[in-house]
Amino acid sequence: MKTKLKKLSDSRVEITVTLDAKDLKNATEKALEKLSKEIRVEGFRKGKVPADVAKKFIPENDLNAEAIDIAVRTTVINAFIEQKKSPLVLPSVNVTKYVPGETAEYTATADIIPEVKLGDYKKLGVKKEEVKVSEKDIEGVLNNIASSFAEKKVAKRAAKLTDEVIIDFVGKKDGKAFEGGSAKDYHLVLGSQSFIPGFEDGIVGHEPGDKFDLELTFPKDYGVKDLAGAKTVFEVLLKQVNEVTKPEINDELAKKCGPFDDLKALKEDIKKNLSAQNEHQLLEKYKNDLVEALVKKSTIPAPEILIDDQMKIIREDVNRNAAGAGMSFEDYLKRAGETMENWEKQARKVAEQRVKGSLALQNLAIAEKITVSDDVVNAKIAELKDVYKKSPEALKNLKDPNVKMDIKNRMIIEKTLDYLVKVNK
Repeated sequence: MKTKLKKLSDSRVEITVTLDAKDLKNATEKALEKLSKEIRVEGFRKGKVPADVAKKFIPENDLNAEAIDIAVRTTVINAFIEQKKSPLVLPSVNVTKYVPGETAEYTATADIIPEVKLGDYKKLGVKKEEVKVSEKDIEGVLNNIASSFAEKKVAKRAAKLTDEVIIDFVGKKDGKAFEGGSAKDYHLVLGSQSFIPGFEDGIVGHEPGDKFDLELTFPKDYGVKDLAGAKTVFEVLLKQVNEVTKPEINDELAKKCGPFDDLKALKEDIKKNLSAQNEHQLLEKYKNDLVEALVKKSTIPAPEILIDDQMKIIREDVNRNAAGAGMSFEDYLKRAGETMENWEKQARKVAEQRVKGSLALQNLAIAEKITVSDDVVNAKIAELKDVYKKSPEALKNLKDPNVKMDIKNRMIIEKTLDYLVKVNK
């Protein structure tokens, strides 16, 4: 067998394989052995026909076709090994020449694990943001706590700020109701800034039973492009006004929240929890920033097949989220004011970045010999089995060797990220 490599791109190759008479002889013998078990010859039981006898009854075209198929299947992976390339999927094969018993030639094309050249991963120049918890952050949590203990009383008067109102409303653009702009029996605290500017203020002064229109313009930077900067009319029915009385934020409120002697102790606990939350969020952001910097400093080709796989995952995530909101993928695009072409363009950028980040971390793990023992992986699987003990399907999946390998790979990546954080402090 002779092989010749042709580089189609940084992550795709074509190998031309030439087989000689010896290669074809071995393949023909295996083909004859296989086909002889499938034919019937008088005087012999099926599967027990000697090869030399079977050859007389097997059509030559069938034998040759089987022989070249076996020759390709038994040599194609060795061809990639010989060229020191690792295909990401089974290669696509095209037989270009075949003289039975003498010679054959075929091309095998495949995306390969690309050669990655890592930059200096110990000097990425990325700084981690400091954890900060302001008094305003703490006051925000205290206000939410006070709201959870608030008392509500039906008020027979006009609505004012801080009241909770129950409303029906329909939002219309150009005289037609737009998606997501209508609701019935909606509970809204006036002054909470839950709606676009002007909506809540427009309810103030109206009494229960009032029907009125609010002519409002959506902000120019509104998330739904079709509504950004749009002039709309909301038809509103005010059904009920509830006066909300929040308790004072003091020692008594603190004692209702748990084992706190006073407000100071509650504030300290809130600050501690916010600090922990912020620390986690900033650490995850720091890891992402490190990977992004590593990708920029490295040379990492992104194979099309891996980008396509990530595109599918992104699409599935959007479909799942859209379905949860009662929308189709097409509805999601329409509401976001996106075209399929533009969405795919943006999603592709994200997919390519994910692929490059993954390849960077995989190569870093190899370079630094970062791995995870089977004992640690088995302990993690045992932990997951306990979590999903009431889900037979999940427990079944955890027995799958491929799932175990995936868990191990994820743990190696996490360990590699921790290493990246450590060497960049």
